[in-house]
Amino acid sequence: MRKLISQKKPAYKISNSLFDYLTLHGRNIKIPIYYDDLLRFQGVVSIYDKYGNDTLWVSAYYSEYERDEIELSLKKMYTILHADGSDIVLPYLSIDSIDYCTFGNTKPFRVKVRNILNDNYIFLYIKKADASRIYGLELEHLLSPNHINFLVHGNTLIEEHISGIPGDDFIENNLELCSDQDKKEIAKEFVKFNERCFVRLLGDMRSYNYVMVLTHDFDRIQYRIRAIDFDQQSYEGNSKVYMPQFLKENNKLVETTLSLLQDASIEQYKREERSLLAKRAANEQDRLKELMDCMTEDSISTKAKIAKLKNELFKLTADVNFKKSKNMGEILNSALDFIVRNYKNENPYIIK
Repeated sequence: MRKLISQKKPAYKISNSLFDYLTLHGRNIKIPIYYDDLLRFQGVVSIYDKYGNDTLWVSAYYSEYERDEIELSLKKMYTILHADGSDIVLPYLSIDSIDYCTFGNTKPFRVKVRNILNDNYIFLYIKKADASRIYGLELEHLLSPNHINFLVHGNTLIEEHISGIPGDDFIENNLELCSDQDKKEIAKEFVKFNERCFVRLLGDMRSYNYVMVLTHDFDRIQYRIRAIDFDQQSYEGNSKVYMPQFLKENNKLVETTLSLLQDASIEQYKREERSLLAKRAANEQDRLKELMDCMTEDSISTKAKIAKLKNELFKLTADVNFKKSKNMGEILNSALDFIVRNYKNENPYIIK
């Protein structure tokens, strides 16, 4: 793994053009509290999972004179993210906990907001804003089967919680208990997830950076893998970083896939996912172009990584557009253009 991901990724400043894009699409909005405000906690208590393992999250507590103001601001944040921002529901909300993660690049806060009328609760995350992560979130919203709800203001990023079983937990405790048919469904989804990450250059999908979402259908369980960490969007130079199959934390899923799916099926699922990506890119072409215009003007990686990645992708595809790319935005634009062109050329039913 050390050979794939070279070092900790730095945070990149949000450019003016990206701020303009976020404002245009309702992502950049005034908020009542900032990430730095939550750093003023007085102390923390470690949080352990049900097996007694340290989760690397700590529960933060604040001085009495600051707690009320922070909780009120967090309630307002919730209404901005999930409703119309009005104060009507504030008396019915409670901030049950504010947790701080000591692991990872963004050092996020996790806030548990509970409705006191029915005890239903939801989490939201407050993090330092990073251009890489914002590009990753927006690309997930536009190009994946999933929609993402997030807001940005200044140096603060607010994200909704993505529900599901953490990938590492599922692999360790649930995978072997699944039926062969369920394992085949999981293998199929892993192939599609792997292809989706590679085409859109989302890196570092180790098992703890995605969740397994289970949906009960009338005669089966449907499985979907959803990314929850977007820090490594278009940063590394090694193309294998963008393929979860090469990350050792996913070895069990790779073994399951190879043992249950034939090569022809794997290729079929790859083609299906590329086709879906091409359709989504076409459907969102105006907004996607606006985002890619921002990204092609931005600097979110190093010259050495850019040179390495574009050369690897050129060797893989023989598409000269990769060789001509000058930055990560242009490389990703070339990748999306490549799959859209191939989809149109290979589909006999497309009206050209």
